[in-house]
Amino acid sequence: MNNRLRVLRAERDWSQAHLADLLEVSRQTVNAIETGKYDPSLPLAFKIARLFEAPIEVIFQPD
Repeated sequence: MNNRLRVLRAERDWSQAHLADLLEVSRQTVNAIETGKYDPSLPLAFKIARLFEAPIEVIFQPD
């Protein structure tokens, strides 16, 4: 799955650690999602979408 998480995070000038704190996950989880090594669970995807005030489909797209 492709995602725009890195772009959205960079637009807000947030570090991976800051985003991880907001999402209550590890920085390594944020890194793994950004690099495509890990697809978030549905609850985490919804949490990310709410945080960025965007539909899930805007952030995550199937390959």
